Amino acid sequence: MIGYILALRGTPNRIKHTAYIVTGIKKDYRGKGIGKTFFTSLDNWAKGNGIKRLELTVIRTNLVAKRLYEQKGFVVEGTRKNAMIIDGDFIDEFYMAKLL
Repeated sequence: MIGYILALRGTPNRIKHTAYIVTGIKKDYRGKGIGKTFFTSLDNWAKGNGIKRLELTVIRTNLVAKRLYEQKGFVVEGTRKNAMIIDGDFIDEFYMAKLL
């Protein structure tokens, strides 16, 4: 496996039109168009399943991933301060979304 993309659809009626996205690509395979292919497939799935809003978070310093998400239509809606702890350090995340 070289990567994955997972869409977790909202369960309650109020958020059934949303999906939270989790994705990852192994380092050696980045920059080869795999992420763009993942997100194109995701858009097709979402449109076929009544999803109107896609959401994800990205570590603030992961500019390569953020750039991919922006190219695929996601926009930053806010910052989650101290959202994670990595190697003992607090890390901020961008909260991003795309409306279909």
